[in-house]
Amino acid sequence: MLQRFRHPFSIITKSVLITRDADILGAMAAEGLASACVSITTLDRGLARAMEPRASTPAKRLEAIRRLADAGVPVTVGFAPVIPGLNDHELEAVLEAAAKAGAVSAMYVTLRLPLEIKDLFREWLADARPDRAARVMSLIRQTRGGRDYDPDWSQRMKGTGPVAELIGARFRAAVKRYGLDAPRRPVDETKFRVPPDMKKQLDLFDLAS
Repeated sequence: MLQRFRHPFSIITKSVLITRDADILGAMAAEGLASACVSITTLDRGLARAMEPRASTPAKRLEAIRRLADAGVPVTVGFAPVIPGLNDHELEAVLEAAAKAGAVSAMYVTLRLPLEIKDLFREWLADARPDRAARVMSLIRQTRGGRDYDPDWSQRMKGTGPVAELIGARFRAAVKRYGLDAPRRPVDETKFRVPPDMKKQLDLFDLAS
């Protein structure tokens, strides 16, 4: 349907299932209508299984990047979430592997723990990584002004303080080193065709006004 009406879009996913539509996405990307972002949190299959048991394995996500890139889809790799003391040491390795697979740009998000999420994460951390739990939570708070979470719109995606600044500096250096600094290609909104049924509805609104 999106292809039929030339509706521009971008997909963010953790699943290799996106590659089932690689031919459609490639054709739309050629017209500036589609792009994709594949999130890779870790290359460690054991950690991935613990953190995201229902998502595709790291190897499958790299395969997704490769197959999408081969189809002509511009792919961003998302190192998200960055969890200080747990997976942040893999930042460079994840970006390098993604670049080799064909990604052309990258983004990251520091772990956010709003509302009930903070309690769920603490429980998971204490169960999955009890030896690191105290240190991980301490580092997270160091990126959030001493709290589990800072909802400030301008800071919530990256965090603040020395720990957050170091992660940002490492990310920028890795992006440059691995050639993941290609400018984002905006989607072409001019090719969108209004579906006939929607056009009739819009015409009714025009008549009503």
